[in-house]
Amino acid sequence: LLSCRLYCEEAKDPKRRSCQTVLAEALDIIIRSFAPILPHLAEEVFQYIPYKKDSEGVFRTGWINASSAWKKPGIEEAIEGACAMRDSFLGSISGKNALEYEVIIVIEPGLLFELMEALQAEETSSVSQLNEIMMASQTTLLSELPKETPSDANIIKGTFLINLEGGDICEQSSYKVIARPIAKAKCPRCRRYTAESSSTPCPRCLQVLAAGKGST
Repeated sequence: LLSCRLYCEEAKDPKRRSCQTVLAEALDIIIRSFAPILPHLAEEVFQYIPYKKDSEGVFRTGWINASSAWKKPGIEEAIEGACAMRDSFLGSISGKNALEYEVIIVIEPGLLFELMEALQAEETSSVSQLNEIMMASQTTLLSELPKETPSDANIIKGTFLINLEGGDICEQSSYKVIARPIAKAKCPRCRRYTAESSSTPCPRCLQVLAAGKGST
């Protein structure tokens, strides 16, 4: 997930920059957390942070002060729900490369479906947050099983309890996960199976490479 965003996206792409922001925030919190018990190590790490404009030191810049913007209602539940589905998917292909598969997630209309839509607005995507969490090459989000689903398809069923607003909103939702080998070729750049041939980058990588040439 991190490597794809950091090394495959364009330098100024919002996905890449948002990943860097999360890593920077996490590092800042970790440094301040262990500073009282490992002061010299914390100070050394703090001084080597390249984006820090304040050089006063970790002990003169205050305690942990995470922004309230990080606490968005529903985000934690959306990620946890997606991780539960990912575990179902990975369990069904135990020992195999997840990138060699495409995933179909089926959720009846409701709160869980809406949370997953926040992670993937398109029906099918290879670059959405939901697909990154699933660790597959492509993820499809549907409200009902596809008509062409084979009768012998391996359908993994599961449930997820959504708990919002301190328990004021609770909903038990069921989901189905279908994993099937993807028919596309492995992209030589991002290593996902989203290319038309193994010698040509996938559409996303072609776009990033074209943007890089245009900026030079």
